[in-house]
Amino acid sequence: MNQFPIFRRSRTGIIPAVIVFLIFQAAGLAHASFTIEDERKLGKEFYEKLDKSDVLIHDQRIDAYINQLGNKLVAQSEKAPFDFRFSVIKSSAINAFATPGGYVYVNRGLITLVETESELASVLAHEIGHINKRHVASIIEKSQKIGIATLAAVLAGAFLGGGGDLSAAVTGFSLATATSLSLKYSREHEEEADRMGMSYLVSAGYDGKAMLDFMKLMRRYEFYSSNIPSYFLTHPGTDERISYIDALLQTTYTQKGHDTIIGNIKRIQTILMFGEKNLDSSLHYFQNDLQKNSNDVDSLYGMAVTEEKLGRTDESVIYFRKALSLSPDDQDINRDLGILYFKLGRAAEALVFLSKALSLKEDDLDTLLYLGRSYELQGDHTAALSFYKKIEKKNMIDADMYYSVAMAYGKTNNPGDSHYYFGLYFKKKKKMESALFHFKEALKYFPAQGERSREIEKEIRSIKR
Repeated sequence: MNQFPIFRRSRTGIIPAVIVFLIFQAAGLAHASFTIEDERKLGKEFYEKLDKSDVLIHDQRIDAYINQLGNKLVAQSEKAPFDFRFSVIKSSAINAFATPGGYVYVNRGLITLVETESELASVLAHEIGHINKRHVASIIEKSQKIGIATLAAVLAGAFLGGGGDLSAAVTGFSLATATSLSLKYSREHEEEADRMGMSYLVSAGYDGKAMLDFMKLMRRYEFYSSNIPSYFLTHPGTDERISYIDALLQTTYTQKGHDTIIGNIKRIQTILMFGEKNLDSSLHYFQNDLQKNSNDVDSLYGMAVTEEKLGRTDESVIYFRKALSLSPDDQDINRDLGILYFKLGRAAEALVFLSKALSLKEDDLDTLLYLGRSYELQGDHTAALSFYKKIEKKNMIDADMYYSVAMAYGKTNNPGDSHYYFGLYFKKKKKMESALFHFKEALKYFPAQGERSREIEKEIRSIKR
């Protein structure tokens, strides 16, 4: 179940007894029947609030991995009326949940805890089952009529809790007068989600035993940590679920499947650990792995990045070098070692590793950016500009990228383009007077009816508005 309960102990374990008290918004009441369209609106509202609160991880590698894995499972399910979206939350809490409309969320902490790709797939499959069977929608339909914004706030209280590293996200759901709504999955809901999830998991080619392994992993985590994992708080009836899943394996899903299909989950876990605020926690995580296997490339890479963040660059270089000796064609490691050498002012060495990284992946923005910066550091502004021009064609979201491009154009005697990118840089920095000055200067260098002039005039109009 997906909820944020108040708990009491019983002989059978944790029993949810929650009434989520929230503020009620009188306007825009939902219909008595909670429709598919209502689900879409609620899911979208919830996602946008989370995104605005900056608790979602937006990393191309993470997004690609979790959505590839999730959609592989969705493809095995009955045709859902939603477009599914899978996201990772910046939280070390061990949890995953689904909201109406096809949105599935997994906490960073859960992904870094699982031991196999198939275990993570089993979690996603369970959540897909909740969505396809419209469990939250059925609970809402039986409740009093309340608005979409209020329902989004109910979900925030239920799934995210009221404290820890997601407290800012919860407070981002603003409301106006008081009400209450109980969100409580039944045992039948959980069993149905497990049953459907097991079907998706096995049909995708994974070993069904992974679902049981994950539940047992969570039990071990509970025992050794002396805490109740967040996953158990939002998914009650664990003992019953373990027995039910075991029965499915004994009677229906007896054929062994794969633990890994997509691959590379260890690298995904390593990248996620870079987001931990507590660097000591990351250091401990990778040190434990290296004690088990001193030649684990992902753990060596993790140690290299963590040591750099701690300011211990000599140690960082050592770990990078050892990782590369074991995996010389690793694009991530070549790129990040090159970036480290650039930061140390060692442009020639930076270019060696960044060039290798580019040969392994031609469209990586960070590689292109730091190749340009490394050439600038050597005084070769023409070479730098060639890489910045490749970035121009992509979606530049970092203000510093605009600054680097502007400088390179200026140093290669292209004042019009230089002013144009300085204008974009200052606009990004919200320094509108400076932006306006550079855009107006840029106009002097381009034909009045040309494409670049039209772009500049559009930017000027937007600033004046």
